[in-house]
Amino acid sequence: MSVLPSSLIRTLPGVSYTDATIFELEQEKIFERMWFCAVRSADLPDPGNFRTVQVGRESVLVARSRDGALRAFLNICRHRGARLCVEETGTVKRNFQCPYHAWTYGLDGKLVAAPNLTSMPDIDRTEYGLRPVHLREWLGYAWLCLAEVPQSFEDTVQADVTMRLGQLDAIDNYEIDELALGRRISYDVRANWKLIIENFMECYHCATIHPELTDVLPEFADGYAAQYFVGHGAAFGDEVRGFTVDGSAGFDRLERVDEQQDRRYYAITVRPQVFINLVPDHVIVHRMFPMAADRTVVECDWLYAKDVVATGRDVSHSVELFHRVNQQDFDACERCQPAMSSRAYARGGVLVPSEHHIGEFHQWVEQELAR
Repeated sequence: MSVLPSSLIRTLPGVSYTDATIFELEQEKIFERMWFCAVRSADLPDPGNFRTVQVGRESVLVARSRDGALRAFLNICRHRGARLCVEETGTVKRNFQCPYHAWTYGLDGKLVAAPNLTSMPDIDRTEYGLRPVHLREWLGYAWLCLAEVPQSFEDTVQADVTMRLGQLDAIDNYEIDELALGRRISYDVRANWKLIIENFMECYHCATIHPELTDVLPEFADGYAAQYFVGHGAAFGDEVRGFTVDGSAGFDRLERVDEQQDRRYYAITVRPQVFINLVPDHVIVHRMFPMAADRTVVECDWLYAKDVVATGRDVSHSVELFHRVNQQDFDACERCQPAMSSRAYARGGVLVPSEHHIGEFHQWVEQELAR
């Protein structure tokens, strides 16, 4: 291998983005080990509401229990391993019942009934209940961890936010858990999850494919992403009135957003699968669900002050800006994915200086897989 110029850094090799065995290892050692942002809490407001999500190789059932708490379980009947809930979302009155042999579980996961269960008095109904999954609520979302002993939430999820903003409480000003969902769009991206993260973290491409974004955030045309600098938020252009597709006015600044955060955009990557985008009048949250080495589902939420949503105000101008950015980014990732198997990319590509922080992401991936 030739020696690279000092200004360049080698990327991961192409096989890292295409090989099914490597992807399965990532499922095991990253997505099934770390905290995974799965469900917006407000999507499950009432007891019996549930959603099933894919976390690594596991289907996980998240449900609102009768005491009002959210709980999560592996979506597997303890009898013969049948999928318990086959629908993605829904509501049950009191229990979950397996459609195979009718084993029935309470919203707390406890086994409450089964055919002929009274003839099996030695069965512990808690021991043979659904397998629980660790769950923690933060920023209005349910974060899951499949590990038997979860990593410190503070040292992983919250540390990523601190590393980006400089201090954790800077995100509290946006009161994300108090915002309302204005729009949700799901994207089925034919690309590896790492390509999507790499794209989000850099802005070397912004001047090329994001004309609407660079009109609103002119400094992005220089190729340096906001994530390149700790605590930095990209400033709106002088003539820009709001974070909208045409730079027109958006909504009133969120109540606790301070003067330093006003008229600025902050992008945060929370490993392994969340992007948080902060602007003065709304917040955009991406959750990635890696499905295969070459396929990732991305669910994107646009969150606004409750009164904006409750009064039916038109959010289309702000939604359209990042929807276009998403489409432009995902199209780029899908153009890269086929080339990952090319002999020209067998040893990987290179990172220019404005992308060097992506090299740290690559090191993190390699370290996690080597655990």
